[in-house]
Amino acid sequence: MAGRVGIKDVARHAGVSVGTVSNVINRPDSVTEETRLRVQAVIDRLGYVRSESARQLRAGRSRIISLLVLDMGNPFFVDVARGAERAAREAGIGVMVCNSGQSPAEEAEYLSLFAEHRVRGVLLTPTDATGRNIDAFRRHRIPFVLVDRVAEGTTECSVSVDDVAGGALAVRHLVDTGHRSIAYVSGPPQLKQVRDRREGAHLALVQAGLGPEVLRELPTERLDVAAGRDAGARLLGLAERPTAVFCANDLLALGVLQALYAAGVKVPQDMAIVGYDDIEFAAASAVPLTSVRQPAVTMGALATELLLEETESEDSGGHEHRRVVLQPELVVRGSSLVAR
Repeated sequence: MAGRVGIKDVARHAGVSVGTVSNVINRPDSVTEETRLRVQAVIDRLGYVRSESARQLRAGRSRIISLLVLDMGNPFFVDVARGAERAAREAGIGVMVCNSGQSPAEEAEYLSLFAEHRVRGVLLTPTDATGRNIDAFRRHRIPFVLVDRVAEGTTECSVSVDDVAGGALAVRHLVDTGHRSIAYVSGPPQLKQVRDRREGAHLALVQAGLGPEVLRELPTERLDVAAGRDAGARLLGLAERPTAVFCANDLLALGVLQALYAAGVKVPQDMAIVGYDDIEFAAASAVPLTSVRQPAVTMGALATELLLEETESEDSGGHEHRRVVLQPELVVRGSSLVAR
């Protein structure tokens, strides 16, 4: 047949009503075996495929949740997505993964798209520091859970990692190995993760009896390898070069490592490096990278479980919003092992 085959076409060719075809598809036990076999034969012959979107609209509930992250080029968010997909699949739910590219404008467009398609719920790592995008999306009454971000000033659920503790772990390690001049290669200042990791770094200095001047910040516009290489070039151009660098994520750290390697600077002998996230590439880099590990897969799975719990209890109102804060772990490798 030309064009898309619909349920009315199946009913006409099988000589039954549309309701009977629907019963064969959705409630096969409610029809006789003879009728079921005849209708199924027509379905197979015509190549009829049920419209899932139409079924969801009739039911008023989608079987799709959306995951909107800052950067799918970052393996950390790939792991978050893997955890979310695993938990959703176990519940018979699909996941639509989208990338805001750290752009508030693109974030707003995706949130509007999610509302338009009436997704079941949203897992969101926000990039808009003003909160306007979330406020606008909240009006659609679609449940959402913040991922890799604490739900400050809101009542929604969130799953995050204690980034203040993570920043403290990184800098405490560098101080303990003798460093007294440390650079912090950060990222976009509107990202709370970047600010929290800086706060943790300063906390570690205070606890060690050192002043804030020990830490010099080199901000970047993005959290990728290219930005790390640029920061590495700026680091090499400093009149008084630090002996260690803490990077806000592993992609930045890998970029810094590339810049230092190209300039003949030995890691960790001339400069130690600590990253953040402990992505798969951290251990496989030219100099295995010391990094603060975040349980990314667990984060994605827990956020999905909270979201599905909320969507299942919408009618009963039995869901209680929770803020889950996971703890980071320092993984020490060759990039920071030389004590001074």
